[in-house]
Amino acid sequence: MADIIRLLPDSVANQIAAGEVVQRPSSVVKELLENSIDAGATRIELWLTDAGKNCIQVIDNGKGMSETDARLSFERHATSKIKDAHDLFNLHTMGFRGEALASIAAVAQVELLTRTERDEVGVSITMEGARCIDQHPIMCPVGANFSVRNLFFNVPARRRFLKSNITEMNNVMQEFERVALINPDVAFKLYKDDSIALDLKAGNFKQRILALFGQSFDKHLLPLSIDTDIVKADGFVGTVQSAKLKGYKQFFFVNGRYMKHPYFNKAVQAAFDRLLPPEKQVSFFLRLTVDAHQIDVNIHPNKTEIKFEDDRAIWQLLLVAVRDALGKHNAVPTIDFDNTLDVNIPTFGSANMQATEPRPFVNTHYNPFETDDIAPALHKHNFPHTSRSLDTKQPFALWQDLYGSPHLPSLAEHKETITPPDCEDCLNIDTAETNPTRDDAINDFISQERTLLQYSSRFIITPVKSGLMVIDSVRAHLRILYDKFMASLLSGESVSQSLLFPEFVQLGAAQSYIMNNLLPQLNTAGFDISPAGTATYAVSAVPAIAAGTDCTALLTKIVEDYDALSAEALNLEREYADSQTLPTLRPLFHALALTLARSNSMRAEGRQFEQREMATLVDDLFACQIPNFTPDGKAVISIIPAADIAKRFT
Repeated sequence: MADIIRLLPDSVANQIAAGEVVQRPSSVVKELLENSIDAGATRIELWLTDAGKNCIQVIDNGKGMSETDARLSFERHATSKIKDAHDLFNLHTMGFRGEALASIAAVAQVELLTRTERDEVGVSITMEGARCIDQHPIMCPVGANFSVRNLFFNVPARRRFLKSNITEMNNVMQEFERVALINPDVAFKLYKDDSIALDLKAGNFKQRILALFGQSFDKHLLPLSIDTDIVKADGFVGTVQSAKLKGYKQFFFVNGRYMKHPYFNKAVQAAFDRLLPPEKQVSFFLRLTVDAHQIDVNIHPNKTEIKFEDDRAIWQLLLVAVRDALGKHNAVPTIDFDNTLDVNIPTFGSANMQATEPRPFVNTHYNPFETDDIAPALHKHNFPHTSRSLDTKQPFALWQDLYGSPHLPSLAEHKETITPPDCEDCLNIDTAETNPTRDDAINDFISQERTLLQYSSRFIITPVKSGLMVIDSVRAHLRILYDKFMASLLSGESVSQSLLFPEFVQLGAAQSYIMNNLLPQLNTAGFDISPAGTATYAVSAVPAIAAGTDCTALLTKIVEDYDALSAEALNLEREYADSQTLPTLRPLFHALALTLARSNSMRAEGRQFEQREMATLVDDLFACQIPNFTPDGKAVISIIPAADIAKRFT
């Protein structure tokens, strides 16, 4: 049999390796930034064009590379970080595999300008598809300048799978934040499409957190520190008040490297046991330092999965450290026993209070066969409630008082309140529709006089010809508000209401990128927002429909949910593409209207409706174009067919 095993060409092997290392622009950003950190850079600039799809440029002032090292750095498994297998268990650098630059050069057009301090001139190397196109001397500053252009130019299938610029930029920002957080002594600048988006000065860990995520984090950060033979940990953990359902920031670093570790995440969450509901989580920024021989970083090419030799002990220490931080800074609710009021509690020794021994009562006149004698005997000994409950002549005299039963109309009253056609359907249940359509039931409901009942503080129940209609009042109110806000926005006549004093909104780095893209549309919707510094915006006016709403919370919510709400809007457009009643949804207006509706909709807890309020709510609901569902697709109305009700009595 002929031999069938052959060695793959270097270009094919590099593309296979690139599939693991380079998945999107954020992967390139991560590898280049980590190389700059390993090179000892104190200033790093990141330039992005088209969210990194067209160009990613990283400039640093590190130690640079010689001409030979620069050319060799693009070969597979070429690295200066380790020399033998023993070094894998004593890593002190971010990179060590020697695959990053080779993988990037295999799927992009790369240009490198670099010079060391001892060299008078540097070198320029151009790579394309894992092949060296050009190499020549050049004048350049000390350090390295990497330009990665046209990512996946030779793998069109991979390029087509890239997401929108906003999504790719969010992924880039996540990698940028991770590297910038753990290196607060390094100054970073981020440029987006030739304009500066972020300028981070060198400082301490807390200053870097606030620079990335806003000064509002300052009041919600509790310092944490622990020093043991197993692990040293320091950083910050969020307060109970800062807990969120989503949008929280959680970062673990070990020996200067970002890691994902769900097991340690549970330790932090366990420290907040009984302080937070299970669905909420707090932000934290924790740096761990352990012996390099006790961890294994060589698990996955992205180097974010790390194995610990003694992870259970570290789990316990983290739990204790977080609880200690909560206790030291009074973050846990406490009971204050100090009371300045003079409370006089009487004691048994006082003269005006004597304890008397209880005496049993025996009814010697009780005869179970002579019930008429019970009441006089009990009345004689002052037991009025017992005599009433044992009075057998009127056994159900007080059941209305005990259970608070509403007034039940007589048959004559019942016939007067129901029209003859409805009465026929209600009395002859077998002739009712067994599977009525929702729209038919709604039409029947609108065309008739109705009686509305409230159940469980949330649901409105009313009879219809085909059975019982149940309306979720909370979702109905959300539907009504959404249609109101959406109509106002789509009309193009959004009225602005000026604020007495401008409010300043400070966002994180990734959020500010989304805000910059949304500014024109937000101003069209009735806002008056202008940049007021790095990741800070001044709000001078809001739409009249949003008057009275916390604009800082509103804008933050819109930015956080914009991606999800935009996708939701597009799905609704596809679902109702053939409908003539639903206007075309614009993603921003949908996000704004839904966020406003959610923040202003009613809550179900303990609300009691009057008949007039229920009637108004129901009328407004059926005036909506799609009363059956909320804007996010949840049911508002449910019909219980008459046949199903009848089955329960068979």
